[in-house]
Amino acid sequence: MKAIYFTTYGEPDVLQYGSLPDPAPGPGEVRIRVRAAGVNPVDTKVRRGLVQSRIPHVLPIVPGWDAAGEIDAVGSGVTRWKPGQAVYAYARKPVVQWGAYAEYLVLPETQVAAKPASLDWNEAASVPLAALTAWQSLFDTAGLERGQRVLIHAGAGGVGGFAIQLAKHAGCWVAATASAANRDYVRSLGADEVIDYTAVDFRPAVRSMLPVGVDVAYDTVGGDVQDRSAEVVRPGGVLVSILAFRDREAIEARGVSARYLFVSPNVEQLDKLAALFERGALRTRVSRVWPLEQAIEAHRQIQTGHTAGKLVLSIA
Repeated sequence: MKAIYFTTYGEPDVLQYGSLPDPAPGPGEVRIRVRAAGVNPVDTKVRRGLVQSRIPHVLPIVPGWDAAGEIDAVGSGVTRWKPGQAVYAYARKPVVQWGAYAEYLVLPETQVAAKPASLDWNEAASVPLAALTAWQSLFDTAGLERGQRVLIHAGAGGVGGFAIQLAKHAGCWVAATASAANRDYVRSLGADEVIDYTAVDFRPAVRSMLPVGVDVAYDTVGGDVQDRSAEVVRPGGVLVSILAFRDREAIEARGVSARYLFVSPNVEQLDKLAALFERGALRTRVSRVWPLEQAIEAHRQIQTGHTAGKLVLSIA
């Protein structure tokens, strides 16, 4: 099979395009003929070796944790899937080695969900990691409830964009940070207020709207943004982040619960997300698609930290 892989950690130019042996599904596994793979910031961290402390890595590594394609073959004992069915998946495994940047991907059948029929391959590949991250952050980790007020950072990004839509669907008031160039897009996702982080400090902007503070702040940026977010959360509220906390004790000393999330595969939630897409309650934005062999360029773009929507690799 054709794939993108690397044999040493480093910058984007360590990525190689070439041939690797076709994988075979084992008991309880399915093989997916991958049509598209999502590109996420975590892919660049894997490539640089920055996730090894959390998950075992084995070189060579094919990166990629988002996949959409067709069931190509099934292993013994598989009952849920048959060849030809269209699926999508959050493709993270207990050991990082064989990911989605390849023509074929093997996963447990319990990690695969039916692709939303309303989405094409590229759109479907843009969903699993980012949408699951938003879902698990807001509902499983922060315990977001109807009527609450939430601040979502990087509202034009993949995770932030899904978070806005999910929070609004849950009946919440949403403020989001974004650049002026992305204001209209973020409003179209449902944000009640958009704060231009390039022009103003979001703290007084939020406080002017909600003197008591928000119930939940969602940090997808880290660093100073994470630290300052605690200042706009009401006492007893929650600051949830997908980045490790620099000073959890200082945040919790303010009466704010600091909660960290590292997204996990969850096929039941993928099914729920698919239903929202089919009802028109959720949408995705693919900002650019590259052919698989141009993965280096996709990694250079995602590393800028200024991508609106999602990036995808198309696998012909």
